[in-house]
Amino acid sequence: MEKLCNSFDLNSPHISPIPTKFPTRPTSSLTYTHISCSNRGKHHKCIVLKKITTAKNYSGSQLDKTGDSVGLNHGFIKGIGRGLVGFAAALAVCVDSPALAQSLTVAFPVSPAHEVNTVQRTLVEAWSLIRETFVDPTFNHQDWDMKLQQTMVEMFPLKSADAAYNKISGMLATLGDPFTRIISPKEYQSFRIGSDGNLRGVGLFINVNPKTGNLVVMSCVEGSPADRAGILEGDELMEINGERLDGISSEGAAQKLRGKVGTSVTVKVRRGSKSGGGDNLREVNLPREFIKLSPISSAVIPHKTPDGRLSKTGYVKLLAFSQTAASDMESAVTELENQGVQSYILDLRNNPGGLVKAGLDVAQIWLDGDETLVNTIDRDGNMLPINMVNGHAKTHDPLVVLVNEGSASASEILAGALHDNGRAKLVGHRTFGKGKIQSVTELDDGSALFITVAKYLSPALHDIDQVGIAPDVQCSAEMLNSPRESFMKNKSSTSLEADSCIMVAEHELEVQESKGSAS
Repeated sequence: MEKLCNSFDLNSPHISPIPTKFPTRPTSSLTYTHISCSNRGKHHKCIVLKKITTAKNYSGSQLDKTGDSVGLNHGFIKGIGRGLVGFAAALAVCVDSPALAQSLTVAFPVSPAHEVNTVQRTLVEAWSLIRETFVDPTFNHQDWDMKLQQTMVEMFPLKSADAAYNKISGMLATLGDPFTRIISPKEYQSFRIGSDGNLRGVGLFINVNPKTGNLVVMSCVEGSPADRAGILEGDELMEINGERLDGISSEGAAQKLRGKVGTSVTVKVRRGSKSGGGDNLREVNLPREFIKLSPISSAVIPHKTPDGRLSKTGYVKLLAFSQTAASDMESAVTELENQGVQSYILDLRNNPGGLVKAGLDVAQIWLDGDETLVNTIDRDGNMLPINMVNGHAKTHDPLVVLVNEGSASASEILAGALHDNGRAKLVGHRTFGKGKIQSVTELDDGSALFITVAKYLSPALHDIDQVGIAPDVQCSAEMLNSPRESFMKNKSSTSLEADSCIMVAEHELEVQESKGSAS
């Protein structure tokens, strides 16, 4: 799930901010006029939404969500939304004159359903934000202004808020981007709770596979009900309590999985191809429990070098990029340093991402100087690097990073930053391939809009989206099927060394140590 995210500013003391002045490009302002209008002879109370396009310098600051977010000044759009209380459904969209081809007027007659009025206010907020910030300025090769009119017309006869929200979701689906979506106020509250690291649920991380549109298990919290039931990374989530999940967002599914501790939920999963299950379907009843998402676990792995010396490797597994990930990582590294480790393995396998800022903060624990951490590309094709400013690494000991198909989003940003800056070797499998950044904006009614606002490239300008990052050294599928307890804190070094990918990582560390530096 695209969880463990929030709207965060990247203007960290150790990271150079995104330039506050963006290239000049057209933007629009919105004004309202109340009029009387008619449709098929019937008179309605109407509001006229007038949009005038002007040139304006943009300002803003990069963030993440999903994963992966960007924050904007959104106050004027909220003002628009509040002005729409009691009005609904578009009747007409017209260009004022040929000379003012970028001026648009839209009239909305009153809907008899009050709760639909509220959602139509949200519709205008969402439409406006998409128009100004969506990464594809062609909006998937469609007329976005006319899309507002169409959606308003479809929404007018509806009687419920849920049906009206579905119309917004349908409008967003035409953009062809599964990461641009709206979630209800209740789902957004769950999203924010998840980013704090405390959940009441079954311990599943899920996300939408952008190629198939299906909900896929990214990972399970170790020891959680889902983990104990044998649900694996790559499994497809098909039903929750008998309800098909076609078209349901990851947040919507997560909301259905959560609930009061002591209750249970029944899920139907299809074994993923990577687990060798084909189309095998099974139904599992999972108890809901209090899930503590501790993003960091660590251990010391002692081993002998080829020349007979006793060496210690610090193993750190990062489960997700939550708000505390960077501080927890720094504490773990400090503790391992105090135990005399001479090298590190950073395990990002099955880490679905989270806050991009957290990923960048973690990178600074391992990097020095003014290194580029990631490059973003906005909707106009402008590339904006995010650089460290006079960074000071916590340690310079050799480092290997473990990745696999479950390493996504912020995990890929961190892995790319460490690899392309020559700080670490990558071992494992090609990563998930999510190279887009989403904004997360709370709308006036408490719902939230996720918008893909930028793409990102690694520091060496490698495209990640739907491609992923290839490791320097692969380890086979059999190597990845090590016991799950090997990833848990306070387990013996023997169980960790039973993981063949960790054995490969240790070999790579020996190579680095023999050279005297990380490569």
